Amino acid sequence: MKRREFIVASAVFAALPEAQASDDAMRAAIRAWAGREPQVQGNGALKIEIAELVENGNAVPVRVAAIEPVIGLALFTPLNPEPEVVHVAFSTASGKPEFSTRMRLARSQRIVAVAQAADGRCWQTGIDVVVTLAACVEP
Repeated sequence: MKRREFIVASAVFAALPEAQASDDAMRAAIRAWAGREPQVQGNGALKIEIAELVENGNAVPVRVAAIEPVIGLALFTPLNPEPEVVHVAFSTASGKPEFSTRMRLARSQRIVAVAQAADGRCWQTGIDVVVTLAACVEP
């Protein structure tokens, strides 16, 4: 890498917003996505499938599913550098609103999934995950 390229890359990196890892940042991201504070549900209408003990946080498989029609599902983490992991949009005619992905986990934390219905209702559920080898580590 040439000195000029390094200086330009450094300037671009310095201009990026600082990542915020906190419960407040996650709640703000959830409100921004859902448009309101979601209800905490306990009736099983939204499920997160993820191992509760993860050896390596670099590629953790996760599945989120809703049992009723929704227009959106999202996944959030309070302790990663960026709280928003993924947002998925669905049609009201979608037969089975669910998605699977892999995510990085900076450390042990509570993973939160949020569902949004077409009528404006939104609800969330969460699961605690223990990570033995962290990813996304900031200096």
